[in-house]
Amino acid sequence: MASNKELQVAQKRELDKKEEATIPSRIFVPNADIFETKDGLNVVLEMPGVDKNSVDIRVEDGVLKVDGKLDFSKYRGLQPLYTEYNVGHFSRSFRLSGKIDQGKIAAELKDGVLSLTLPLAEKAKPRAIRVN
Repeated sequence: MASNKELQVAQKRELDKKEEATIPSRIFVPNADIFETKDGLNVVLEMPGVDKNSVDIRVEDGVLKVDGKLDFSKYRGLQPLYTEYNVGHFSRSFRLSGKIDQGKIAAELKDGVLSLTLPLAEKAKPRAIRVN
């Protein structure tokens, strides 16, 4: 039997706005999973409804910033009968370690899931030292 926690719907967290918004819409923090591999990090973000042409990923001052914009025209004229899913844009940022090769970060968006690959810089990769 499933526990009560498994049956509860996870609520989207709305972004704490620190500046004035010029877009009249809500901005949510996408759920993220981060996995460590021997070659670096994999970051997986949920961004349902976002098209790959509407994703902006950039690194500034050691911070990886990900923004995803929704096309609200898909929702015009719809009258929801029941909703658990709030509609809005997505924004998330991560401070990067100096061990990440910022020039080789790669991204792929498929079925509303954004996957980022953050490779380790060569100098940060483990290496064997030969004894003479």
